[in-house]
Amino acid sequence: MYENLFKSPLQRVFVYGTLKRNEPNHHLISNAENGYAKFMGLGKTILAFPLVIATKYNIPFLLKRPGTGHNIFGEVYDVDSKMLKELDKLEEHPDFYIRMEEDILLAPEKDITNGSNFESIGESTKAWIYLLPNFKESLLELPMLTSYSNEGSHGLKYIERYLRDCSFNHRNEVLNSNNRAEN
Repeated sequence: MYENLFKSPLQRVFVYGTLKRNEPNHHLISNAENGYAKFMGLGKTILAFPLVIATKYNIPFLLKRPGTGHNIFGEVYDVDSKMLKELDKLEEHPDFYIRMEEDILLAPEKDITNGSNFESIGESTKAWIYLLPNFKESLLELPMLTSYSNEGSHGLKYIERYLRDCSFNHRNEVLNSNNRAEN
């Protein structure tokens, strides 16, 4: 396993939604068959972004509108190229979400749970983050979150892919009809 890390340098990824621990898609990042992933700590975006829950499947979306919304809390992982490909597949990169490198404050989980804040102990790092570049402006009218939890007070439980109506296209519900994702 570790010998593969020399062939595949690690990439840092910030996850904010269903990929976090105790969330519905975390099994993807925790399954060693999908590649290598190591939890590095808790993260917070330096820029504000709108994090909303949308579609009839209650999918969390991070909209590519820096400066709008809140600084987003999530988790930071170091992953190999095999895991990054699995994450890209889940996020439908680059056709739906785009993966961009952003500045993230990274802090050890134990320090945050002991009451310290990100600004005093966090270190800036670059990490890949998945953003929805093209979306209906009406999504900006939805409540904006600072942190996603499927069990959140919003009451909007995520519907996993295997439970969804195959004929429903979530893209139509969130994308501007005449736009395609752009890098």
